[in-house]
This record gives sequence, structure tokens and C-alpha cells, in this order.
Amino acid sequence: MSTVASETEAKPNKPIRLAPIVTPDAKFFWDAADQEQFLGQQCGSCERFRFPPRPMCPHCHSLERREVPLSGRGTVYTWIRPLHPPAYGFREPPTVAVIELEEGIRFVSNVEGIAFEDITAGLPVQVAFVETVGHHKVPVFRPREEKR
Repeated sequence: MSTVASETEAKPNKPIRLAPIVTPDAKFFWDAADQEQFLGQQCGSCERFRFPPRPMCPHCHSLERREVPLSGRGTVYTWIRPLHPPAYGFREPPTVAVIELEEGIRFVSNVEGIAFEDITAGLPVQVAFVETVGHHKVPVFRPREEKR
């Protein structure tokens, strides 16, 4: 029996998801996620949003950038459930999705709180945060109810 499996059986609520790899350009993003805040990067010149964070705007090549709060709302653009090999750090196969955020950028994450078979293109979702090993948090997306 593997170490991860035996830890999962012993403590079912203990996080087993791996912590994010923090790069200097994205440190602000992961620090905010640990506080359950969803931040993005916006160009200081052309004001376009970009993800992943990087030093230069891919549109106007400006080095000016701002860290700004994102709405956390979006829609599912596409999704997949990788089955083989089993995803390390997950108790069951995750749903990996590309989320189109209201700000116009696409963000790769997991969709939780809905059966894989019930996900549809355009499904409205909202960001949430889940704990990882090492007491960090990562953004995931869950279905949201549309206001009528």
C-alpha cells in the first residue's frame, strides 16, 4: 500500500492535493489564494488582463503591470477527466476545466461540486478555494446559481 493511500485512509479530511509551485512572477497570486482572494494581473498600459502572470504584456509589450482583484465568476469553456494514470494528490479523478472568466482570460483549474456528466459548455461557475498539503490553498470552481 502506498504512503498516500495509507494517509488518506487514516485521516480522510487531511488534504492530499499538492501545494502550488510558486514562481517569482506568480507569488502575489498564490499569496492571495492562501487568503482566499482571487487576484489577476492587468497591464498598466493597455489594461488587458493576462494569465499566467508574467513580466511583459503579450499584447503591447509594456513592463507596467498591476495586481487586481478578479470577480471569480466565469463559465466552463471545456473540460476533461483524466483517468490514467491516476492523478496524484486527488482522492478521485479530478475534473480539469478551462474557465472563461468574466474579465476575458481563460484559467485552467478543477470543477468540483457537480457530477462530470452534468457539466456543460457555458456552465456558470464561481471560484472557491481548497486546502493543499503545507496549508496552502488553490482556486477551484463550483457551479453557481444564476440570479433570475
